[in-house]
Amino acid sequence: MRWTGHLRLRTGAAALAFAAVLGATGLLPPEAAAPDGDLTGLVNPFIGSQNEGNTFPGAAVPFGMVQLSPDTGHSTGYDYKDDHIRGFSTVHLSGVGCRIGGDLPVLPTTGEVNRTDNARYAAGFRHADEVARPGYYRVKLSGGITAELTATARTGRQRYTFPATDKANVLLNTGQSLHRTVSTTAEVVDSRTIRTTITGRGFCQDTRPYTVHTLTRFDRPFTTSGTWNGDRVTRSRSSTSTGRNGAWVRFDTTRDRTVEATTAVSYVDAAGAAGNLRAESRDFDRTEREARAAWEKRLGDVTVAGGDTTLRRTFYSSLYRSFLAPNIGSDADGRYTGWDGKKHRTAEFGGEAYYQNWSLWDTYRTQAQLLALLAPRESRDMALSVLRVDAEGGWLPKWGYATVETNIMTGDPVTPFLTNAYQHGLLKGHEEEAYRALKKNADGVPPAASPAAGRDANAEYLKSGYVPYVPGRPKKPGDSDFHQGASATLEYALADAVLAKMARELGHEDDARRYAARSRNYRNVHDPSTGFFRARSADGTFAGPADPAKSVGFHEGTAWQYQWLVPQDLPGMIELIGGRQAAERRLDSFFAYEQLLKDPARTAREVWVNGPYAYYNADKYNPQNEPDLIAPYTYLATGKPWKTTDVVHAALTLFTDAPTGMTGNDDLGTMSAWMVLSAIGVYPVQPGGDAWGLSTPLFDRVELRLDPRWYPHGRFTVSAPGTSAARRYTQGVTLDGAAHPRTYLTTRQLTAGHRLDFTVGDSPSDWGTSPPAVAPAIG
Repeated sequence: MRWTGHLRLRTGAAALAFAAVLGATGLLPPEAAAPDGDLTGLVNPFIGSQNEGNTFPGAAVPFGMVQLSPDTGHSTGYDYKDDHIRGFSTVHLSGVGCRIGGDLPVLPTTGEVNRTDNARYAAGFRHADEVARPGYYRVKLSGGITAELTATARTGRQRYTFPATDKANVLLNTGQSLHRTVSTTAEVVDSRTIRTTITGRGFCQDTRPYTVHTLTRFDRPFTTSGTWNGDRVTRSRSSTSTGRNGAWVRFDTTRDRTVEATTAVSYVDAAGAAGNLRAESRDFDRTEREARAAWEKRLGDVTVAGGDTTLRRTFYSSLYRSFLAPNIGSDADGRYTGWDGKKHRTAEFGGEAYYQNWSLWDTYRTQAQLLALLAPRESRDMALSVLRVDAEGGWLPKWGYATVETNIMTGDPVTPFLTNAYQHGLLKGHEEEAYRALKKNADGVPPAASPAAGRDANAEYLKSGYVPYVPGRPKKPGDSDFHQGASATLEYALADAVLAKMARELGHEDDARRYAARSRNYRNVHDPSTGFFRARSADGTFAGPADPAKSVGFHEGTAWQYQWLVPQDLPGMIELIGGRQAAERRLDSFFAYEQLLKDPARTAREVWVNGPYAYYNADKYNPQNEPDLIAPYTYLATGKPWKTTDVVHAALTLFTDAPTGMTGNDDLGTMSAWMVLSAIGVYPVQPGGDAWGLSTPLFDRVELRLDPRWYPHGRFTVSAPGTSAARRYTQGVTLDGAAHPRTYLTTRQLTAGHRLDFTVGDSPSDWGTSPPAVAPAIG
């Protein structure tokens, strides 16, 4: 991620009435979100498409390589405030904060082809003429053209209905992706087929180039065709350029007004795109039915009872976005391009598919855990794919896009990502392979020739026990841990803790002791004079202003927000800052708790939220960014679990059924997964570890259908009869009928149990208040 976001909802029927009011500020046209009794009818793909949520409303299947969606001129694709569409492109990432993807924007037009800049030939549209649901998108464009989109895993299907004309065109623009295009080719293969190659680079900062191959086949021959290069439009059959470039085709629609096309994508080669087209090409209606069925099956793994339609829409829309990434990177024949630039096959590592697009700094905190529960088969392949990045590219990824490392964000996010997979049993047969890769990453630094940054400050961290803050230090493309020394120290220490746990369980006792000792390095950036974490210079002195709201060296946050990022040792961190009462006072100030009790929704919007990219100069909770994802659950460690519920439910009011229903980037499902898990009432408070914090659910009942091949009991039910905004306080909890006084579950309890039952009331109780109720430290 680069820029990020989070949001939330509230509890029960009373809260949902409030959510409905919020939704009224930007509700979609009825046909875009009208439920028809199935779960896909409860999904609103437009949520997050305004106010920098950076989601996309177009067509995709779960984890699909293709996300066929309109681009309106926003840097990451679509913005609900815009009124022109520049094209429907094949690749998008949901909720990213920097431009990437948007390859091959395709737009139907009529008349002469005389403009080659998609900002000039863009078509107007109205939201009243726009419909979106999982696996399907439709819009009526100015000029009387209707465009419909659907998708398979590796292809995007388009259906265009033109007015009666002999100049119905489809423009395939290779030179204007969302990313920085390096070079492109467009080729008219025959009277029905266009082939393209697009090489691009960049995501927040520069990267190595990567290449996307596409093959588009129309359902009937075009009457004429050509290409363009710069401003020059010709009848030539091919064009190569480092600038504006593309192909155009024309149809006579005076009698048959409908034109269909299928675009296949491959990151391997042109033959891969052709093979994907053969394997997944179907007629439009069948493709749409199968896409909808795939989503219905995926969403059906979670069923809820209670809450009104607005809450269910918001919940299932969040669940939908949680399944959009990572993305399949292998072709239908099992081939994929590795990070060594060579072609490989999934048979080499025994996976069903190879995955790519690793927003690890974001997803290791929420989405990885949700997918491990609800999509264990795919999660295993995802974890094995990350191991292939190490095996083929030489180092584990930090933020990987397609076939390259971007080095965006800091710390060591790949370690908790992989140890989470290990804790769920998803690395069976590969435990030692994973451990070796993680140990190399945790103890070393990638060589200078490697594009990976890894823990680029690791040598200094291992020597001094902290990452020094050196803001001007030269770096590889991307971000540098030296530039964010304080937060990088905290994230290294978290990673060390979960790696220590894995090492101990695998019998590597010496390593376990070493990593456990390193997991306490967070103490080395604690400034006793301020009581907060603080960046340290290479000479050991504390850097920057002493005011924790104006601190330096924290990535997208302040010392206030990073104070709570010690999930591996909350008891130790709390003792460090003065004990439970001192920590509670600080948390109360951080969350503006007294204001929150009087007006939770207003506090969330006017005290916490200060714009989608307002990361700095703040002493309050930032529900829009990853560093604070776990913060509300810190009250569990102070013996005040009801305050966790108060904060979580206030934060959940920020999720609504509207384009503005997310006030910051979704970051490949990170924020959506936060909403889902927090609404269920079971949240991973030790990412990469083994503890799930408990808070009162939003629904009377939630049933998770777990894959029995991985989790033999096959389901886990969470119930909280009568939960509501007024009755939001936990009075007691039982696990499979036995009293459960602790404020957390282990992964085994969650996956091997049958049901978790909350008893709720209208005031706090003594449940979970004793010290033994707190999740123990890791390491």
